[in-house]
Order: sequence, then structure tokens, then C-alpha cells
Amino acid sequence: MDGTPRWALPLLFAGQAQKEIQHNEALALVDALLHGQVESADLSAPPGAPAVGQCWIVAAGASGDWSGRAGSIALWTEGGWRFVAARSGIRVAAADRDHALFFDGAEWRSEAIRSAGLFIEDERVVGPQRAAIAAPGGGAVIDVEARSTVADILAALRSHGLIAS
Repeated sequence: MDGTPRWALPLLFAGQAQKEIQHNEALALVDALLHGQVESADLSAPPGAPAVGQCWIVAAGASGDWSGRAGSIALWTEGGWRFVAARSGIRVAAADRDHALFFDGAEWRSEAIRSAGLFIEDERVVGPQRAAIAAPGGGAVIDVEARSTVADILAALRSHGLIAS
């Protein structure tokens, strides 16, 4: 076996010359994966002037140096592009989306918890907190007040996406 079973990190062998090459390659890949962050998952061609250490998830229709690498994590190093094939369960923060992405074994998906709320099947079901609904108080006709409060509760639940409109 030339690499580790999960991430294909290069292994060292007894008597191997220039072990530092394999070791440094493994460290570069670990650096990209450990608490990973990608710049974007929407590019299908390499960016023009990447900085060393920046990563991208290669989008479908990959071209140029990324040709044939769709779905992989592309890492720019001093020696050029390094690629890591996605494995089920990996999570990376996506800088241009302000939330994390995870690989489910077949495709990259957005995390459920995002700054805009809680999403299920990419549909928001809980959004930003709304203003509190005032408790009923006073009033001579309780039924009107109760109906108004129930209507406010329903409106709040609808705006959060917890019940259908």
C-alpha cells in the first residue's frame, strides 16, 4: 500500500530515499483537510492567482489543470495543484457561502445550520428570530383578543417556516 486507506496520504517505507518528499506531501494534504476551508465550490476552472494554501471544491465541468477532478478538493501549493478526492463525511467551511459544506458520499451538500437559519432539503424551516408577541392584556371582549393573539402566533410560525403559509 502506497498511501493511507482513507485519504491516500503518502506512506514512508524502510530504506526509502528522500523520505522528506513523502512526509512533506502528507503534511500539505493534512494542512488542507484539518479544519478545512475552501474559497468556493462554484469554480470549474482554476482561479488566476491563487495564494499558497487556498483550497476550492472543483465544480462539475472542470477544465484546465482541474480537468477530471470534479468534486475533489483542489489545494494550491508552491509546487502547483494538489487534489484530494472527497470522502463521505468530510466537512469544510465555504468562505463565499458563509456556511459549511459536507460530502455525503455522492455529492457536496450545504450544512443544515447556516447564518440565515435552519435548512432541511435546502429549504429554510427556521429563520431569524422575530420580535416577541405581546401577551394579551385587558380588553372587554376576550374572544377578539384571543383571536388576535392566535393570529400573531400563526404569523410568527409561518414567517419561521415552521408551518405552511
